[in-house]
Amino acid sequence: MVRSNETSSAAGFILLGLTGHPKLEKTFFVLNLSMYLVVLLGNGVLILVTILDPHLHTPMYFFLGNLSFLDICYTTSSVPLILDSFLTPRKTISFSACFGQMFLSFAMGATECVLLSMMAFDRYVAICKPLRYPVIMNKAAYVPMTISSWAAGSITATVQTSLAMQLPFCGDNVINHFTCEILAVLKLACADISINVISMAVANMIFLGVPVLSIFFSYVFILATILRIPSAEGRKKAFSTCSAHLTVVVIFYGTILFMYGKPKSKDSLQADKQDLTDKLISLFYGVVTPMLNPVIYSLRNKDVKTAVWSLVSQKQGDSQWFCTL
Repeated sequence: MVRSNETSSAAGFILLGLTGHPKLEKTFFVLNLSMYLVVLLGNGVLILVTILDPHLHTPMYFFLGNLSFLDICYTTSSVPLILDSFLTPRKTISFSACFGQMFLSFAMGATECVLLSMMAFDRYVAICKPLRYPVIMNKAAYVPMTISSWAAGSITATVQTSLAMQLPFCGDNVINHFTCEILAVLKLACADISINVISMAVANMIFLGVPVLSIFFSYVFILATILRIPSAEGRKKAFSTCSAHLTVVVIFYGTILFMYGKPKSKDSLQADKQDLTDKLISLFYGVVTPMLNPVIYSLRNKDVKTAVWSLVSQKQGDSQWFCTL
């Protein structure tokens, strides 16, 4: 029995995707491809302006550049596979490719959780301790903070993926998802997964619970400080510096909590509808959120808008100069 399980695992997995809803596949292929291109363009532009514009060489925009790079990596780890699943019914993926994709998605998601809490701390220092901001958030502080975010995400992804890879898998190894999402893969194991469940619970406490608490308390102090500002214009200006980050946090964590926190239906018909809903929510989390991040930061941040327009104007000027030659 063990031998057959190992053979089944080595042969790979089958991704169902939207096989049961063929009418939706073409529509979602076009939507996901369009959104993926926007993710690459929007986040690519943000990375470019944070590198090229000297006015954006600050801790806040260093974190933002990393967030944009993170969003590109996260979507690239899953969207090409999702697009392929729309074109190929019952898409087959090898054992190693499946767990490689699982590792990348888990690592990027965990890293973003930590990075968002680092960005909240940056806003806390900027608003609550403005005179000490250059001292506290110097390069010797914010660069290691960013590196630690990436390292923490990679470590927890290594642990979770390694534990999942050690499990034997039974049957035809059909994953009822677009990608090798870890919870969908664990359902196929024909062994005790209590260790995996415990390790996932611990990881959730560390990478969801702790960052959420950190962000919450940061904004409690931020709000208290803003309310003490005497002028309405001063309060508006102070809040505008963190409104983009707060919007991203609400969308990011709100989607996660809705996706994993809602109760599971026991009725078979309702369960099928819930599976479809879960898949569509995972698409929102994996594609729409990274697409919205550069839009939110561009619309709500005057410095970013100025830097983007400056870059566009410079490129137009270079093009006109080239055409006159």
